[in-house]
Amino acid sequence: MNELEAINLPAGIRSRQITDVNGLDMHVLEAGYSDPNRPSILLLHGFPELAYSWRKTLLGLAEQGYHAVAPDQRGYGRTTGWSADYEADLKPFYILNLVRDAMALVDALGRSSVAAVVGHDFGSPVAAYCALIRPDIFRSVVLMSAPFVGAPPIKTRYEPEMPALLAALSPPKKHYQHYFCTPDANRDMVEAKMGLQRFLRTYFHIKSADWPENVPFVLSGWTPEELVKMPPYYIMGLDERMPDAIGEHAPSETEEANCNWLKEDELSFFAQEFQRTGLQGGLNWYRCSFLEEHDKELSLFSGRTIDVPSCFISGESDWAVFQLPGGLHKMQNEACTDMKFVSLIPGAGHWPQQEQPDETVQLVLKFLAS
Repeated sequence: MNELEAINLPAGIRSRQITDVNGLDMHVLEAGYSDPNRPSILLLHGFPELAYSWRKTLLGLAEQGYHAVAPDQRGYGRTTGWSADYEADLKPFYILNLVRDAMALVDALGRSSVAAVVGHDFGSPVAAYCALIRPDIFRSVVLMSAPFVGAPPIKTRYEPEMPALLAALSPPKKHYQHYFCTPDANRDMVEAKMGLQRFLRTYFHIKSADWPENVPFVLSGWTPEELVKMPPYYIMGLDERMPDAIGEHAPSETEEANCNWLKEDELSFFAQEFQRTGLQGGLNWYRCSFLEEHDKELSLFSGRTIDVPSCFISGESDWAVFQLPGGLHKMQNEACTDMKFVSLIPGAGHWPQQEQPDETVQLVLKFLAS
């Protein structure tokens, strides 16, 4: 591994490694760490993100009396002990093992529980299962961007294969998650002709409120005709790679310069880390979600609900809220029994903790106060 550069962080946030966390040497960022009596909040990032994604929210939570901790999750950043090989065993990336990672981190911090676990994007289902399985440890849960619809049923129902249905459209299409499962996806993105940093800039831009075409709405069903209404970063051309799908929507130089929520030095840090590690660790999470064995493991909790206090936060311009038709309704009415509120933040897309960090902090604090 190349020598790691120092992380440019605001005063009051520290970076450190914690050894032997479910077999990992886990990197965390934390604020409010000086007082061991403070209640803790665990912040779990998604794809393609890092603990660094919470850099603008850690201090806000700490200023209100919390010990805020954000790890680089398994497969990401400066956390080591996982394999980036496409042919590697995927079991370490199963959601239940990611829950073990979170539990082991809480224990390594010297805590018996945390006041809340907050999960964004793919961190959201991890946070959800933390709260569903171990409510004694994870006393409340904030889900962000990805609604939780509950554990899969014990008996799976037959449904037509969506990849074939999308491919049969004219022009033929594919779902981005199936693309993320392919052997070439990591190389396509890390070695994109536009360069990794420009690719990440475009990916963050097109899924943010900065892209004016992000005007999400409720889809009527899980059909190819409905799914194809989503933007090209969700439903791609059948032969497209992700850089191809989003390339024509890259921000202009002026848009880049005016992007206050993701400055060039901040973007450079993401690019530096993913250039070093690749994206395969995070892509392995997607691969697990299509494995029958993985679903079978999660089906142990079929019918079980999240009964600790919960809330859902996302951006008003975030298509992820609606990409699973009916998911938001099912989360509110079936999967979670004590959901305090759902809030979609104006001026934010898929990255609310980066695009609108102050509002995100205020909503988390409002939830904790409730």
